[in-house]
Amino acid sequence: MEQESTILISDLQQHKPAACQRLFTDYGPMVFRMVQRIVPSREDAEEVYQDVFFKALRGISGYNPRQATLATWLSHIAYHESLNFVRGKKPTILYIEDSDQGSDLLEAPDEAPQDEETIRKLEQALAKLPPHEQAIVSMFYYDNMSLADIAYVTGSITSTVGSQLSRIRKKLYRIIKTMQ
Repeated sequence: MEQESTILISDLQQHKPAACQRLFTDYGPMVFRMVQRIVPSREDAEEVYQDVFFKALRGISGYNPRQATLATWLSHIAYHESLNFVRGKKPTILYIEDSDQGSDLLEAPDEAPQDEETIRKLEQALAKLPPHEQAIVSMFYYDNMSLADIAYVTGSITSTVGSQLSRIRKKLYRIIKTMQ
């Protein structure tokens, strides 16, 4: 897989059309999921999706495989392009004050209740988070990205991402409690 990625990157740097098509085919669905989790409108998400690949293709010469995998690098671009788009749109978001009270929600995913009502409440609570927090939760729980990869994507450090996840879980817990 690593050799295939190296060949793809080399072909992209040489501007080969087949490499561009392979990039879209192999990484397009992942990038679109990332964008769509942050950008609520499908039409807007499609626009941002195109911007992500335009920026990636334009900047492929600066890609460094020692810093991140191609998927993580593309996620980094998608995350920042999506947040920039959302910030420009000035969405209405409910912000819940952080505090040290409350227990961690979903500290261990296999211990989480899986009934439909709990899942519905969790999805509603997630929708009330700011876009960057939604993205962090999505990357960790839905995309199974490591804290190090999330840190690279968000331009943060690993320990900060871990702290953010802890605060976000507490915030989700409080949001769900207020919904009951």
